[in-house]
Amino acid sequence: MAKNHHLFKFLFVFTLWLYLHTHSHSVKAGTLSANRTKLKHIYSQEIGTREKSNRNDGSQVESYLKYTGHNKGAPWCSAFVSWCLGQAAINNPRTAWSPALLPAKRIIWKNTWQKEKTQPQAGDVFGIWYASKKRIAHCGFIDAWGESIVITVEGNTNEAGSREGDGVYRKRRLKRTLYAVADWITERKEGI
Repeated sequence: MAKNHHLFKFLFVFTLWLYLHTHSHSVKAGTLSANRTKLKHIYSQEIGTREKSNRNDGSQVESYLKYTGHNKGAPWCSAFVSWCLGQAAINNPRTAWSPALLPAKRIIWKNTWQKEKTQPQAGDVFGIWYASKKRIAHCGFIDAWGESIVITVEGNTNEAGSREGDGVYRKRRLKRTLYAVADWITERKEGI
């Protein structure tokens, strides 16, 4: 029985890997713009940052919040995104308010169950809608865009299956759970 259980786990993981590998529309590293490559490096370096006492605190978390004019204790997913954009010298609203990172003029993909016209890339910002708050209430970076699964890097979130405190993690999300994706890297004539 134990052998069958391990075989099933192996086959499941292998099938998932094969699916992601063959159906992924992620951007090849050689085709990323210099700004996207820099931003990806910056947010990837932050993976593993954790809150000190599970109260939206800790020296690095407080650096993200300070960048947006907030103190420890405030929710920080948006502050993390803004801080990373700022470190990459990408103009942004320096905000800890998730909806501000997904303004209509920057949206390149919206979950309307239609095929995307513009494929999100590494460094684009995703938002998740919370019905209880009637707004976008969480955001992070797209790291790889697949047909149905998206790899993200996001702050103020938990690692899947972990009881550890919030931190910066690389996660797998179903594309259908995202509300919208915004592009802060491509220059816009109308400013931020």
